[in-house]
Amino acid sequence: MHPFRRDLAPILLAGAAAVLTVVSIAAFEILMGAAFVALIVTRAEWRIPRIWIPFSVFVAGTILSLAASGHVRQGLPQIKKFYVYLMVALITAAFSAVAQVRWLALGWTLAASLSAAWALNQFYNKYEDAKEAHSDFYHAYVGDRITGFMSHWMTFSGQMMIALLVIGALLFFSQHKRWLTVALLGAGALIGVSLLAAETRSVWLATAIGAAYLIWFWKRWALIAIPVLAAIVVLVNPFEIGDRVKSAINPHGTLDSNAHRAMCRAIGWEMIKAHPLLGVGPEQVGPQHLQYLPPGTALPLPPGYYGHLHNMYIHYAAERGIPAMLALLWMLWWALSDFVTALRRSSPGSPSRWLLHAAIAVMIAVLIGGYEELNLGDSEVLAMFLAMVGCGYVAVNEVNRECN
Repeated sequence: MHPFRRDLAPILLAGAAAVLTVVSIAAFEILMGAAFVALIVTRAEWRIPRIWIPFSVFVAGTILSLAASGHVRQGLPQIKKFYVYLMVALITAAFSAVAQVRWLALGWTLAASLSAAWALNQFYNKYEDAKEAHSDFYHAYVGDRITGFMSHWMTFSGQMMIALLVIGALLFFSQHKRWLTVALLGAGALIGVSLLAAETRSVWLATAIGAAYLIWFWKRWALIAIPVLAAIVVLVNPFEIGDRVKSAINPHGTLDSNAHRAMCRAIGWEMIKAHPLLGVGPEQVGPQHLQYLPPGTALPLPPGYYGHLHNMYIHYAAERGIPAMLALLWMLWWALSDFVTALRRSSPGSPSRWLLHAAIAVMIAVLIGGYEELNLGDSEVLAMFLAMVGCGYVAVNEVNRECN
């Protein structure tokens, strides 16, 4: 069999699995398994990046935390979730060239555009419903926002953030035919509007910082567009989106989640102080959160979801212990360091540069967004993010070949 034909099945299955993270987590998991089977059958070369070392430490820390918690059965879903982490190894084994990843990026663009279009249809319906009910749109909408193909607005927003940054890297650092440039611009505008309409403040900030990184290496003068856009949104206040921006400083009582997130951080700190090494155990933050209220806490607590701590760093430290949290950060830092090093080593005309810029921008955005949300605790966002990390390592491997 021709080598290209032999390698085609893993590429198609792994690529389809990555794209379907935006559509269906069940379909993603099925295709991910099929892709692994295809890799084994075709005897593909495994190119596992060095982040497997801190990842192994993170897994070990999670298992120890689970064993010590006394709630093994309840914590098993977090062990099963490690299957999703294998996405990095899947992408680096299936894809051998940046040119192949470009098709994956275009697939993400299409899938994210369809999800964004559906989300904007949801937004229109919610706005009309509020108007017909003579309700204040802000109060009716904040607790029931658009989700696209996903089940929650935070999941949707995290995915749109990643897709938008990938599109930005393609536009800024890769050459295309005019029709494709126009298509990418249209997709980026559609996804950007839907992200704005989702009104997720932490993702807005994370996306802005990731975009600022891309623009800095593209045309620095264009950075002015970010504060200008923010000012226009605040002043014009379309659909009260400007009010949502201002709520970061001046919340609408308990309607906005400011007080709730502050309470989650305080609870997490109490958990960390009590269990610094192994945490309270996987899946135990929610069931045990009332046992770790800060001294003097007034009841009832600010309304919101207390099943996790809405902060990636505090949550993993509280749930699995400080060592496990540091192992996760070690893994993410190594990946970011590898991408930056490869970018510096790459030649100016290297096709790998757009992908490395995309991987760095996504990594920065996820690390920023993690302060206000457990973004990597969400399987759909985690799967898409890890696929992007795998794509980054495909670029790293290509740069290494170019330099050797």
